[in-house]
Amino acid sequence: MPNAKVLEAKQAAVAALSAKIADSVAGVIVDYSGTSVADDTVLRKELREAGIDYSVVKNTLLGRAIEGTDLEEIKGVLEGTTAIAISKDDHTAAARILKKFADAHENFKIKAGYLDGKAISVETVDSLAKLPTRDVLLATVLGAFQAPMASFARAVQAIVDKNGEGEAVAE
Repeated sequence: MPNAKVLEAKQAAVAALSAKIADSVAGVIVDYSGTSVADDTVLRKELREAGIDYSVVKNTLLGRAIEGTDLEEIKGVLEGTTAIAISKDDHTAAARILKKFADAHENFKIKAGYLDGKAISVETVDSLAKLPTRDVLLATVLGAFQAPMASFARAVQAIVDKNGEGEAVAE
């Protein structure tokens, strides 16, 4: 039987992890076994720069943190070494960075993920990783909105240019 201090510390860790997950929009769970310290340092730096909280977690603590939530089906992958990358505001950044890292390092594996409080499969994480960044998506949407207006402006300018030339010739 664990002593009261140890039990209290574990309960606090579970509560903190549960709160982080609840406050996030997306997360990815990985198996980091076989990753060198140098590679891990580079990965952590990239994740930190993207605003992603990445930490190694015990399977039992993560299992307790997601107990009673829609993420409970993730419990099936909680074996071996486990780390979680949690993003508060970018739905795709963690998936994109970790997928790129997993492709370059054969021992590093994506186990599962979640998006807006719902568990997602590895295949869905891979699909998320292929999406462009939020800024690129916004630029694409703005370009789509701007295209009809730009075409209209060019057509009006062509009419003005044509009428201007026609009047000069008629005089």
